[in-house]
Amino acid sequence: MAFNFGAPPAGSGGFAFGAAPPAAPVAAAAPADGVPRFKLVLVGDGGVGKTTFVKRHVTGEFEKKYVATLGCEVHPLDFHTSHGKIIFEVWDTAGQEKFAGLRDGYYINAHCAIVMFDVTSRITYKSVPNWHRDLVRVCENIPIVLVGNKIDVKDRKVKAKQITFHRKKNMPFYEISAKSNYHFEKPFLWIARKLAGSEDLTFVAEPALKPPEVAIDMAQVAQYQRELDMASSVPIPDDDDDL
Repeated sequence: MAFNFGAPPAGSGGFAFGAAPPAAPVAAAAPADGVPRFKLVLVGDGGVGKTTFVKRHVTGEFEKKYVATLGCEVHPLDFHTSHGKIIFEVWDTAGQEKFAGLRDGYYINAHCAIVMFDVTSRITYKSVPNWHRDLVRVCENIPIVLVGNKIDVKDRKVKAKQITFHRKKNMPFYEISAKSNYHFEKPFLWIARKLAGSEDLTFVAEPALKPPEVAIDMAQVAQYQRELDMASSVPIPDDDDDL
């Protein structure tokens, strides 16, 4: 049974799960409460801030379940969109990165994914291609977002000009600060639009977030954004060995 959330604009489609490409609505059986739920896998090296990122969302902090067979926590995060309410069931693989053989169990039946690295750690960016390869091997055609976390930290190691993987794979890239809530909603909004097949989808209410743990230097963030904009116009190098 496919379904729409709320009353989306004419021609924009609704949320439905299935094997549709990201440009079309994704369809699935509607849950009993009528609120569509999407499995979102959150991957990246240990220590990049995946768990902190998820727990910024208040409902994710207190509503969680543990998948014992995989050693994985699942956090349901609520978002209210112009197409109705949705829930991302975020599978947080924190602490299990070393068990590479178990990863496929996380990815099966995923509708979307976020790959996260830490801008203060070069090695975590080096691992991004591996996480992406594992994902697309199991989930061939799902929306995937690349996220660079910890831009509130002054001692940045991964510079904007070095971040090219998303351009090679035609993925969106967002720089965030989980501890300051900066751009928390950006990856979720992009994914929701792809799942709905509608670029017009918006969040109609701010996510319920815990108060920021740190203050972010907006002048520094603006400088990072200028560097990203400049880097986007530079030809993509053959590899990322300069890291």
